[in-house]
Amino acid sequence: MTDSNTSGGATGGTAGGPGRRGRFFDDLAGVAGGAFSVMAGARAEIEAAVKSQMEILVQKLDLVRREDLDAALEVARRAREESTALSIRVAALEAKLGGEAEPTLAGDTPTEAPKPKEDPTDPASLA
Repeated sequence: MTDSNTSGGATGGTAGGPGRRGRFFDDLAGVAGGAFSVMAGARAEIEAAVKSQMEILVQKLDLVRREDLDAALEVARRAREESTALSIRVAALEAKLGGEAEPTLAGDTPTEAPKPKEDPTDPASLA
């Protein structure tokens, strides 16, 4: 058996010694680092290509972006709140002028008598 510390081998010997082994591992680390940077670059390119394809698919399917949906929902929420507030004000003004209507949360003013509830035991009320 040959030992790496014995003289005379291509990888061993006192001439090559520990300095040679350190340089080998430095070279190996450099190659590995280069491979990792190439893989990271490839990953970034793949992510960009996939993102581009997804955006094309979203446009073809006529989908909406989350930010646009959130903005539309916020506009609808504000409009609903304003509509409710205005309905309450109108009902209050009608009550003040006519003395009949009372403001309600939904702003509905009853103009006719409420319909009787359906009686499940009476078939005529279900029609």
